[in-house]
Amino acid sequence: MKYQTVIFDLDGTLLNTLEDLHAATNYALEQCGMPVRTLDEVRRFVGNGIRKLMIRAIPDGEANPRFEEAFAKFQEYYKVHCNDTTKPYPGVVELLEQLKQQGIKLAIVSNKADFGVKELQKIYFDGLIPVAIGEREGIRKKPAPDTVYQALEEFEADGRQAVYVGDSDVDIQTAANAGLPCISVTWGFRDRAFLAEHGATQYAADTQELQKLLGI
Repeated sequence: MKYQTVIFDLDGTLLNTLEDLHAATNYALEQCGMPVRTLDEVRRFVGNGIRKLMIRAIPDGEANPRFEEAFAKFQEYYKVHCNDTTKPYPGVVELLEQLKQQGIKLAIVSNKADFGVKELQKIYFDGLIPVAIGEREGIRKKPAPDTVYQALEEFEADGRQAVYVGDSDVDIQTAANAGLPCISVTWGFRDRAFLAEHGATQYAADTQELQKLLGI
């Protein structure tokens, strides 16, 4: 079918943000005298929001007496450096332009902090994606369906003609909880085998495959 609304995850789906997340994580850890993490470790830690990222990265997580200090340092650093090396994945901007030209409604729904989501949306997708929703107080984050429902409400869109596109198990769960089909991209932070283990049914290895699955 041809979808009327496409809701995208951000990190690992539209944008390769991993190196900036890695840098912010290690800055916070170093400032608090904690061991740093590898790029691959941070890749596995992301997906459930920045607090969960730091819980996974910090020894003993929230039980560590310096957890809140380190988490605050991560936020301070990332607000300034969220776009040092971040860039769209190949073909993403062109795909979004095609979708917009066909009148398809586009949104971002992410577990990234709302300030980061809106900043990166403005930098990379201004004029292409009008709705961008990140993690903030007062609304449950993914895999709860609340932010997906909010995006649909902002468009006054029919969920039966919507699809969710993401790169993680959290995205698969989010789509299921919202009653939407999910297309899993394999160019992001999780590989196809991992996605299959977590219930993925449709895969796109590049934006050309995604375009076909979206029916354009």
